[in-house]
Amino acid sequence: LLLRWRRRRALWRKVAEAQERQERSLVRMEAAVQRFREQHPSVSMASIVSLPLPELSKKLRDGSLPPDHVFYAYVGKALQLATETNCITEYLQESESQVRKAKQMEKQGLLYGVPVSIKDSIDCQGHDSTLGFIKNLNKPAAEDSVVVQVLKRQGAIPFVKTNVPQSLISYDCKNLIFGQTRNPLLYTRTPGGSSGGEGALVGGGGSALGIGTDVGGSLRFPAAFCGICAIKPTGKRLSKRGVMSGVVGQKAVAAAVGPLAKDVESLALCLRALLSEDMFSLDSTVPPLPFNEEVYSSTKPLRIGYYETDFFTMPSPAMRRAVRETKQLLEEAGHTLVPFELTNVDHVIFNYCVRGMFADGGSSFVEKFKGELEKGGTGMFFWLAKAPHWLKTLLSWISKPFVPRFSSIIRSMKENTVDEVWSLHQEIEDFCHQFLSQWKKLNLDVMLCPMLGPALGIGYPAKLSVAVSYTMLYNALDFPAGVVPVTLVTDEDEQQLKGYKGYYQDWWDRTLAKAFRGGVGMPVAVQCVALPWQEELCLRFMKEVETL
Repeated sequence: LLLRWRRRRALWRKVAEAQERQERSLVRMEAAVQRFREQHPSVSMASIVSLPLPELSKKLRDGSLPPDHVFYAYVGKALQLATETNCITEYLQESESQVRKAKQMEKQGLLYGVPVSIKDSIDCQGHDSTLGFIKNLNKPAAEDSVVVQVLKRQGAIPFVKTNVPQSLISYDCKNLIFGQTRNPLLYTRTPGGSSGGEGALVGGGGSALGIGTDVGGSLRFPAAFCGICAIKPTGKRLSKRGVMSGVVGQKAVAAAVGPLAKDVESLALCLRALLSEDMFSLDSTVPPLPFNEEVYSSTKPLRIGYYETDFFTMPSPAMRRAVRETKQLLEEAGHTLVPFELTNVDHVIFNYCVRGMFADGGSSFVEKFKGELEKGGTGMFFWLAKAPHWLKTLLSWISKPFVPRFSSIIRSMKENTVDEVWSLHQEIEDFCHQFLSQWKKLNLDVMLCPMLGPALGIGYPAKLSVAVSYTMLYNALDFPAGVVPVTLVTDEDEQQLKGYKGYYQDWWDRTLAKAFRGGVGMPVAVQCVALPWQEELCLRFMKEVETL
């Protein structure tokens, strides 16, 4: 007991040191902004941060805005957001010398002088990638991840790292080290996760461009909840070298690196910059596919599949309305909309996603929490992963008649043999080809789908792991998927929510109804999907939705 007490005390000391470092980061940001204001009292920082990224980038490249003016304007705004929402874990102080060097740069990249925020789990040389784990503190990255290296070569200035939920396997944003990040639009709501710090910072206007990751909706939840845009590309379109993963080594559910920004044009600018020779030479496993300008700028009418529900997670009234209104606007603009029927989403979520991610029965996931002070944010997954096989079997059998979804999750978390894992990968591949043949049969270009919304109350995502069905489907399929905010929750939506029952009418459905409540005025997005490797078409569709 004494040894355990001493160990815990040492861990708490590490947490306290990390929190002090976070505090010092904010003090440094404040001092840097103060110095700049004293030297340049006439610079209007508010007008700089209000510029859309494409316009800001143009002004930086033509010299009408100096990089230091832009940099300190964003440091000031980011500091305000950090104070309000607790979204920043660390200030990258070396960014100040990068700004000074930027002035002398002969070759200006596409993101010249643009301050960029980076998710905690993406390596930046000399800084921790904690994933919210105490064991990862004081282990600075030896080098920048490939995506950060490419950003720098394109003239971008990574200036802060942002908060994540512990382990990344959550769509809330809280860990023991840095605490809870709040939604900038309503502090009682979650900003989403796991790229939640990015969602809050970009959503509040404290960063022009954010880089995050997505393994079940981790880019799309924060974007949708904070009223901004994001795209999850095909898993291997951007390099994941130097990007830490929540479940290392699993291949069933494809993870991806992608950008978050206020508008679609900014996402396109980011992908143009990243899909460069630099990316392909630094990581030769990334296919050398430069950004296809012709596809992105095309005006040809699209043939669009759509569905209002996946028959697994009942959409909130606002979600359903968002899809209907967008469908109508697209039809009026001359596009063709074709109903798409989704089937067996429950099988995809339990058998492919949950079983695929926890194919070892969750033992490697549990191992990550060994020696940690808290196992928060991952809901029941942690406890199910720890349970012995006989208990899982018994619980699954007992709960099947009363709570079929709970029974399915328990069954999905059993330990698989190598043979079973190979069969599972084959099943996922077959499912993907079935989905593709349905897509081709309808001759679709893209797909319009619901996106979970509005933002749930803080703490609810841990209780509602099943509500990831709308996003996780496209990680299992490995299709590019983006989100665009299209409407706000109305009083009428709130009124209709009183009749929300859900498809299973179980504890999860009742909890989700509560989690949706009180969201009047909050943004609701739709999801735009394209076929693998067609990010440019996905963005083109997103741009169309955004414009309409």
